[in-house]
Amino acid sequence: MTNSLLVELSRLQFALTAMYHFLFVPLTLGLSVLVAMMETVYVMTGRTIWRDMTKFWGLLFGINFALGVATGITMEFEFGMNWAYYSHYVGDIFGAPLAIEGLMAFFLEATFIGLFFFGWDKLSSRAHLAVTWLVALGSNLSALWILIANGWMQNPVGAAFNPDTMRMEVTDFVAVLFNPTAQAKFVHTVSAGYVCGAAFVLGVSAFYILRGRHIQMAKRSFVIAAAFGVAAALSVIVLGDESGYTITDNQKMKLAAMEAMWHTEPAPAGFTAIGVPDMTARTTRFAVNIPWVMGLIGTRSIDQQIPGIFELVDSAQQRIKDGLVAYDALEKLKKNRADTAARATFEKTRGNLGYALLLKRYIEDPRQATPAQIHDAAWSTVPTVPYIFFTFRFMVLFGFILLGIFLVSLWHTMREAEAPRWLFRLALWALPLPWLASEFGWFVAEFGRQPWIIDGVLPTFLATSELGVYNLVLTIIGFTAVYGVLAVIEVSLMLKAIKNGPEAASGGFVAGGAGALAPAE
Repeated sequence: MTNSLLVELSRLQFALTAMYHFLFVPLTLGLSVLVAMMETVYVMTGRTIWRDMTKFWGLLFGINFALGVATGITMEFEFGMNWAYYSHYVGDIFGAPLAIEGLMAFFLEATFIGLFFFGWDKLSSRAHLAVTWLVALGSNLSALWILIANGWMQNPVGAAFNPDTMRMEVTDFVAVLFNPTAQAKFVHTVSAGYVCGAAFVLGVSAFYILRGRHIQMAKRSFVIAAAFGVAAALSVIVLGDESGYTITDNQKMKLAAMEAMWHTEPAPAGFTAIGVPDMTARTTRFAVNIPWVMGLIGTRSIDQQIPGIFELVDSAQQRIKDGLVAYDALEKLKKNRADTAARATFEKTRGNLGYALLLKRYIEDPRQATPAQIHDAAWSTVPTVPYIFFTFRFMVLFGFILLGIFLVSLWHTMREAEAPRWLFRLALWALPLPWLASEFGWFVAEFGRQPWIIDGVLPTFLATSELGVYNLVLTIIGFTAVYGVLAVIEVSLMLKAIKNGPEAASGGFVAGGAGALAPAE
């Protein structure tokens, strides 16, 4: 039995921390590469304007990076403070990628970012360019290791539960590293970060063009952001398709919830473009179905089925029953480590132990669960379908809108005629979309995994620390207040830097005159 309020408050606190932190991560990923690209053009051409652009966008990158570091560190502490049993149960596996991220990626990024800002007059142009690319490399490596850790939570490969230590332990670290779920999440998430960086540069450049300020810098920034944005947005779509393909094998319930697919359909399954999922009636009302699309995306075939929610619940119910056999064998091993019969039984059924643990929501000893409780536990493996269904579609919608904006912007940069002002207004008003899409994406990934903190292994409600509700409420209020202040500081610094323009960042850049939006020199 668990304290449901304690669990929900713990989840709320971590969700607020993680989603706030992720406001800074995509922009860090995108700006780091764009800044490196701009400096590459400067080194290749020797044109001072590209150096001034590098310094200006690098300043905005630095402000964002500082806030990202500050909020990311808090999350590391929460694993131990709010999720103590989780850290104990899987720390040997989950902790390794995070430790490597700190040693390999974060230190690399933090060291070279200092050289980026203070090495302009001390390093040669080529040496400074190498530093800038190393900052970008560090940012991407940091994302890689964090997503390896998160990917393992989604698809726990290369590890097994040890009945002697009562913990999960690594059995194949190479499998953890090359987890297909983690690799798909990495390329998809990084590409989304590139879209965010491109949209940010595009929007700020559009602002300058609309105001008639820093036109020459803004034109060049607009061009490079449009071209980079098209490539990044197309990558997100392609790699998002690959991410969907991986969850077809590893997280069938999440996929069924994303599509509000209550029953298995004849192959190939259709895609529900719009609809209203009803959790009470367990159906989707007003559904508009596009034939074949989901089957082609999810299975890359026309003859393989995608299981529906009802069929997956039936499978979960059977896995719970098998898990009870593993749980009973484990209890016997606790009393007698030399019980070979119990050990053999556990080895045969260990893969379903986590499903038996779902019953601890209702009863302390799962072996005493009633059929009704087993039925309820099986249905608890279904996340809240409407939340997943709608956030996924908004994420996809925003992604296609951004792709359209990038394509139109790139098309206009290739023409000699002046671009219409509505395009710049559209680019400016679209600034929030990549952040919304990224947050929705993370919501789908993490909320769609519920009720598991480690999919199929450890239920979320068993992973918390023994904290009091009062402590959680107090810290949630405190974090919200501190993060609110940091958000005001971040926005204020960003707006001040944008208002001051490239002169303040470069120390002497003179804006060029107004002109048609044409390909930059």
